[in-house]
Amino acid sequence: MMPYYWTPTTQQQMVPPQVTLPSSGRPPGREESYIENILRLNRGKPGTFHFSFEHAIEPGKNTKVVRGVVEAAGRDHVILRELKSNHRFLFPMIYFDFAEYDEEMSYFNQNP
Repeated sequence: MMPYYWTPTTQQQMVPPQVTLPSSGRPPGREESYIENILRLNRGKPGTFHFSFEHAIEPGKNTKVVRGVVEAAGRDHVILRELKSNHRFLFPMIYFDFAEYDEEMSYFNQNP
């Protein structure tokens, strides 16, 4: 019968430490294919960026389309520079819908 409490005479099994991977199962240091990472990979490439908002920017209009390039992208935001005016925008990612690029997009290596 096994006692319900630990005593010095009870032998404990030694369990070797386990190496744990991130929850994604990918090796540490490998980029994840989140939108902000993909936008960063394509920094400087001309594209069209679409955003939509719950509230209207102008009466009857709740979308914004920016023709420009990504200057920076973070977990919750993107900074775009409009091509024709060099005007810069800071958009929260929650409003991002999609992007269209004029050239082939860069993406992560798909090899395991």
